[in-house]
Amino acid sequence: MPIDPALLYAAKDAAHLACAEIMEVYASFTSDQVMHKSDDSPLTRADLRANTVIQQTLEARFPDIPFLSEENKQIPYGIRTGFLRFWMVDPLDGTKEFVKKNGEFTVNIALIEEGRPVLGVVAVPVSGACYWAARGEGSWMEKEDQPVAIRSRSFSQTDQGLRLVASRSHRDADTEAFMARFDQPVIRPSGSSLKIIRLATGEADMYPRFAPTMEWDTAAADIILEESGGKIINAETGKRLQYNKPDLLNPHFLAYGNCVDCGGETQRR
Repeated sequence: MPIDPALLYAAKDAAHLACAEIMEVYASFTSDQVMHKSDDSPLTRADLRANTVIQQTLEARFPDIPFLSEENKQIPYGIRTGFLRFWMVDPLDGTKEFVKKNGEFTVNIALIEEGRPVLGVVAVPVSGACYWAARGEGSWMEKEDQPVAIRSRSFSQTDQGLRLVASRSHRDADTEAFMARFDQPVIRPSGSSLKIIRLATGEADMYPRFAPTMEWDTAAADIILEESGGKIINAETGKRLQYNKPDLLNPHFLAYGNCVDCGGETQRR
């Protein structure tokens, strides 16, 4: 069933408004303005302002669709399990990159149905770039206010010089060991969901993630990658990531573009 275009327009509008809020804070941001959540992860006024404008925009247009985000996530599974569809949002993905002021942070908005994203928007506040996809309609980016189709790159695991993206803030021994399996890989550190987006645009080939992420970190970029010809799989089972689980923590995963010989063989060993 086609996705209602009004849903995509609402998500894109909300993302652009959130970018404006984030950039207003970013212009005068200093590290002494950082707050911390109970788990000691960073929080800024930009996270909160972006969350507010996204929620207000989406609820004004689609009041019957529930809203779940990183900043107001306390919805019991017993309630969430009854959602036919809902918005899953990370209003500022890459807060650590925001604090470092390196520009590698995004706004992520996804629509979830039956455990999978069916629509996703990823906007980059600093560059103004915006990427989006809807189920069955391909992946796109805005370029000079015009939509341009994007596709992931075809490759084989045996290719020399595969371009592997890795977290700029969360690297570990498992990730290093996985990347060492390939022939002279080129490692490209990156922040936020931009790692997955770079697979969708063909700028990179694989992204192994063996450190914790939450569902809202990946949902929007997941559908963009899928519609571009790539996929994200559970590193242990080889199955697609599932969303709206009792625990919103993602399993370790592998994301890749149009890999001709991936699947089970890319699973973590």
